[in-house]
Amino acid sequence: MQGLQMVDLKRQYLNIKSEVDEAILNVLSSTAFINGPEVKNFSTELAAYLGVKHVIPCANGTDALQIALMALGLQPGDEVITPSFTYIATVEVVALLRLKPVFVDVDADTFTMNLDSVRNAITDKTKAIIPVHLYGQCVDMEPLLALGKEKNIPIIEDNAQAIGGTYTFADGSKKKTGAIGTIGCTSFFPSKNLGCYGDGGAMFTNDDALAEKLAMIANHGQKVRYYHDMVGCNSRLDSIQAALLRIKLRKLDAYCDARRSAADYYDNAFKNNPNIITPFRAPYNLHVFHQYTLQVKNVNRDKVQELLAEKGIPSMIYYPVSSHKQKMLAEFGGASYDLPVTDFLNTCVISLPIHTELTEAELQYISENVNQIIDQLSK
Repeated sequence: MQGLQMVDLKRQYLNIKSEVDEAILNVLSSTAFINGPEVKNFSTELAAYLGVKHVIPCANGTDALQIALMALGLQPGDEVITPSFTYIATVEVVALLRLKPVFVDVDADTFTMNLDSVRNAITDKTKAIIPVHLYGQCVDMEPLLALGKEKNIPIIEDNAQAIGGTYTFADGSKKKTGAIGTIGCTSFFPSKNLGCYGDGGAMFTNDDALAEKLAMIANHGQKVRYYHDMVGCNSRLDSIQAALLRIKLRKLDAYCDARRSAADYYDNAFKNNPNIITPFRAPYNLHVFHQYTLQVKNVNRDKVQELLAEKGIPSMIYYPVSSHKQKMLAEFGGASYDLPVTDFLNTCVISLPIHTELTEAELQYISENVNQIIDQLSK
């Protein structure tokens, strides 16, 4: 089977081509390329979707995390708790601001930060916690919020992989991921569930004062033009990307449904293979499957990936080396950490193609080959 992609952005574009092309031409005709009406309209519409008071767009998801930390007024040496099993951007911004990342382990089933590990990592220097909603699965936020409130520690949600997800509290109430903590951050990188055609990101909060500060930092530290009250940066979502995101936002729930449908197919195809652990779906979480990530047993994971490639099936390892073992973060004592679940997952996870345009024939081809290859290697 030819042309399989981890995320097929071309087919997705062709399905919305007329809307996208018209939106781009409208922005070109308006010449309002920076902070135009499309940016303001997208912010308003995304805030309504998330059920949050403020959405502050920015240039990318990494900037969103950095600006969030800056807005909290953290000082060099302050500690920020983060899972090590995450994309490097989560931790990179902590180091960039000369804060100290404190790494915690994750749960083996959800792949998200372990609450006991978080509690044990808190010191009097802990000034923020960054839960990562990994692969589209939400962290168990209710007990984490309670812990943050108890210790007076703000929670910054890294929602780059889970926009569109929903968390259900013990009383049955629901909130969208990213709209639960003190500040939520997301990325609109093209492969995300809500992705643009370049770079983009946003921050979310219900705190009016924080919202104002986030917006100022993202705009050179100014509220009034040419009057700069704090050190900031230049981080903007451009109007063309906002126009595209407005179109895709209206389709986000359908996109997430399509990803869940593909995940259901995979789950059923792999359920009888003893050497495959399919993704866990936490009862408090409506998974949006930014990635469909298996754990494989009794086989060499890298050999599985090699044989899949020979069949024309792409796959990815998210992540082969966790943050605490990255050379760029060596000064923070990564070698001293004991994170057994994180270290184990580095050796056995593999992500399969999942996107909104997958056909049943493609799903069948992928799953049959995965089963055959793993059966072959496990003998």
